[in-house]
Amino acid sequence: MNNKSRFLLGAVVCLSPLAGALAHAGTLQSVEARGALRCGVSQGLAGFSAPNAQGQWEGIDVELCKGIAVAIFNDPSKVIYSALTASERFTALQSGEVDLLSRNTTWSATRDNSLGLTFPGGVTFYDGQAFMVKRALGVTHIADLDGATVCVTTGTLTETNLADYFDSHGLRYQAISFDEPSQSAGGFDSGRCDVLTSDSSQLAALRLQLSDPDSAVILPEMISKEPLAPLVRRDDESWGKLVSWTLYAMLNAEELGVTSENAGRMRDKPPSPDIARLLGRDGNVGEQLGLDNEWAFNVISTVGNYAEIYQRTVGDRSALNIPRGINALWNVGGIQYAPPIR
Repeated sequence: MNNKSRFLLGAVVCLSPLAGALAHAGTLQSVEARGALRCGVSQGLAGFSAPNAQGQWEGIDVELCKGIAVAIFNDPSKVIYSALTASERFTALQSGEVDLLSRNTTWSATRDNSLGLTFPGGVTFYDGQAFMVKRALGVTHIADLDGATVCVTTGTLTETNLADYFDSHGLRYQAISFDEPSQSAGGFDSGRCDVLTSDSSQLAALRLQLSDPDSAVILPEMISKEPLAPLVRRDDESWGKLVSWTLYAMLNAEELGVTSENAGRMRDKPPSPDIARLLGRDGNVGEQLGLDNEWAFNVISTVGNYAEIYQRTVGDRSALNIPRGINALWNVGGIQYAPPIR
């Protein structure tokens, strides 16, 4: 696929050669002039970013893209989705081909400091690298994997974590590398390797693609911290704030009990000063971000709060059914936390 050719809700979109130059003029202004947000997503990872049977993109990463489009245009359809491989995602953002990455990307020091890019703040999903094996092998712990062949996606931190962990624990392995997670899963399914390694959430999605999902099991241990977060260019701080505060608005809404169903009532009769500020009845946070003061109300009433998004994409209302765990809010046993809107 040509790097200038991507998908808009299933239709191919050709980007003009001036796309990168326009993006650096001021991302919000460029997005408004274009009439759509360009969001870099995966090439298809269930629960995070993948086209459904109708060719429409869905997943927790897609929901953030929709939320940002609503914050700007009050319209979740104003998004051009660019399907990017792991190896091309950073170049696409650096060149201005996309306005942000919302693509199961781990927040790490190197990515935050040496690519001209930055994670503006907020984690979409806290994850960790894990291992999936065939149930028939009877393996229950990573220590049992000495001498295993391991399918892994190239161009990811997964490769580095695998090498570091096995080396530091005196375990031998043979890596079989693939360009895409779906290819890695195919190699595992066909028996080319004993083990498939990736983020735990990605393994849950890839397990559904196996010819017999019940034949595989994900081991309980994790060997790394993988905070998955949106990524933007470093040259536009105000754009980064808009992206991060859109996510923060969804998290604050969950904490305050504001949902897509009750947001209208809460806005008209705010039960607390925090809710009044969140929904634009008090303060001028929207104005500070270059948006309408009801931007957060629009996001929550249209897309939902973080809990609603989680449930329908990766949680108990989805095929993945991943428990909230550490992705629960800080006040109910998790570590998800958003700065207050005030």
